[in-house]
Amino acid sequence: MNSRSSRTEADGSSGPAAVRINGSYGEGGGALFRTVLSLSALTQRPVQIDRIRGGLRKPGMNAEDLAFLKLVCDCTLTEMPEVNLGDDTLLLAPRRLPKGTTTSVDVGTFEKGSPSGSACVLLTGIAPVLGRALGYSELHLVGETHGANMISFDAMERSLFAAWRRMGLVSIPVLKRAGFGAGNHGEILADIEPGRIEGVHWAKRGSDIHLGATVTYGELEDGIAERAGARLEAQLQKYGENVDVEIVQVATREPGIHVTVYADCQPGFGSAQAAGRRGTRIEHVVDQAMAGFAEWYESDATVDMFLADQLLLPAVLAVGDSTFTTPQITRRLQTMAWAIKQFIPIPITIRGTEGGPGTITIQRGSG
Repeated sequence: MNSRSSRTEADGSSGPAAVRINGSYGEGGGALFRTVLSLSALTQRPVQIDRIRGGLRKPGMNAEDLAFLKLVCDCTLTEMPEVNLGDDTLLLAPRRLPKGTTTSVDVGTFEKGSPSGSACVLLTGIAPVLGRALGYSELHLVGETHGANMISFDAMERSLFAAWRRMGLVSIPVLKRAGFGAGNHGEILADIEPGRIEGVHWAKRGSDIHLGATVTYGELEDGIAERAGARLEAQLQKYGENVDVEIVQVATREPGIHVTVYADCQPGFGSAQAAGRRGTRIEHVVDQAMAGFAEWYESDATVDMFLADQLLLPAVLAVGDSTFTTPQITRRLQTMAWAIKQFIPIPITIRGTEGGPGTITIQRGSG
């Protein structure tokens, strides 16, 4: 289904023509969808996206996409388009530049049999937009918070938001209730502070390194989380003595446990995570998280491969140039760089080949 807007040339108005985006380009997934909507809001350019999530096995908008669309509409005072689950085309014309908002979005409102969505993905997607808004924002987001294939609350708080704060993008999240795994909804409260975002020069890691891990769990028998903490501390000490392992018991409607390992290298940030599953020993979960962490930490890259693409949009919105390195150039990183250039003619240079290490440079200038 196509949504309609009175601000596009297709409707005969004097507004700017919509930017046309092929939603199957590159990775062709949700990150492209969120990046495009964010840029539409920030540049006030209408956008038409065709073949949404066309690069994935199940194309079309899912509940997470519709929830993110609502966040964008709320902060731009734009009427929510008449779209449904599975629609693969969207036309959106934001009414105004983003403004601070107080809003609540529950992914479950849009599910209706669709796979559940992540509250963390919603927050990490909208935070750069609201970081450039006029006024503070207070969000209440309901969805998965600790999943296997998406950023967890702990990685978001300890690594991504720590890196963003170093740039001047400040978001303060609070986990009100954990949602472990698909279909288990948690709650996140977040304050987002508007401000000036600064470019970063993270070509080399610093030597003042803080290593840490968080074991988040709820509704489990005694001793499991403590075993995870002890194994994490023993394995992290081979990388350094400044180690902080935290065991956090949380409110949850379903039992679960999640392990996140992170490092702040000043400069340099990275994390890895693993979700506990029924029938899997907690030692295996810890080893899985540590293996992912070692892949980044034992390289000389300043940020992990997932953090690299999450730094891209804030770096484009920053004052001044940015440089950082990654152990692996991903298809998602390349896709997001392409999407940004459809709205903002800015030099984004990715040196290296897909699957290998690389250096990302954003030439923003001082203005």
